[in-house]
Amino acid sequence: MKSKFSIPLSKIVEEFALEGVCLPDNFEEILISCTELNRPGLAFSGFTEVFEPFRIQVIGRAEHQFLLGLPEELRRERLSNFFGLSPVAVIITTDLPVSDELITEAKENSVPLFKTKKRTSAFMANLISYLNTQLAPRITRHGVLVEVYGEGMLILGDSGIGKSETAIELVKRGHRLIADDAVEIKRVSDRTLVGTAPDLIKYYIELRGIGIVDVRRLFGMGAVKETEKINLVVNLEPWDPEKLYDRFGLDEETENILGLEIPAVTIPVKPGRNLAIILEIAAMNNRQKRMGYNAAEEFEKRLLEQEL
Repeated sequence: MKSKFSIPLSKIVEEFALEGVCLPDNFEEILISCTELNRPGLAFSGFTEVFEPFRIQVIGRAEHQFLLGLPEELRRERLSNFFGLSPVAVIITTDLPVSDELITEAKENSVPLFKTKKRTSAFMANLISYLNTQLAPRITRHGVLVEVYGEGMLILGDSGIGKSETAIELVKRGHRLIADDAVEIKRVSDRTLVGTAPDLIKYYIELRGIGIVDVRRLFGMGAVKETEKINLVVNLEPWDPEKLYDRFGLDEETENILGLEIPAVTIPVKPGRNLAIILEIAAMNNRQKRMGYNAAEEFEKRLLEQEL
């Protein structure tokens, strides 16, 4: 499936250490915008009516043996037809030998041709996972992303509510910062959101009255992390004495981000509340819920049993 985002083909070549067999003059300008791959067995057999040239084409042992079994003239015809469709890139796996016919057709049609020693299935799985991450739908949210007891916690709230101060307190308590102020969120699957920081502000945090702080240098490499799944959304808001806040935790609150419903909690803020400890408890409680135990439901069950 095509994405509205794209990445340079050269980035994929670098990431997977692909060996370039044939590189056209415009190689640096080629962009990949499809998360799906294709094994061109049908194209080699002559069926090209639904061929999608924007997919990376992967030639494995099966396609290699099929081509070897064709008469020379027919093989050249099929290869000419295949490369004439201008696939965005062709990768030969399993360290298979690259025939002169493949190289000739790739050069004549300006199609990038690569090879890798990795086996076909493992290579395709890794490449699809990489493309799903790189080309995933994404948004940027104003907030802070931290990892607390293994839970990715996205902290949201108005400016000045205390998001960054809470994040620093959590870092001091042994947890890790992923992003402050701006969080880039990607939907990498139908169930998973992943957050990271824009490169410009990665590892930095802003504290009003102090300024910009480099968390990595101040607290060490163990205090930061490149990326993290978002398991819980925490909405910080000023304490409203007129508002009734959930005191039992029976109300299941969620936050819709990129079409996924993420568990959420609303934490009222007022002087004297230790937000870092509250968020630690929220993280552990959310983890318990994901593992099948809900303390609020258990407490309600006990109350009902006592009434009976």
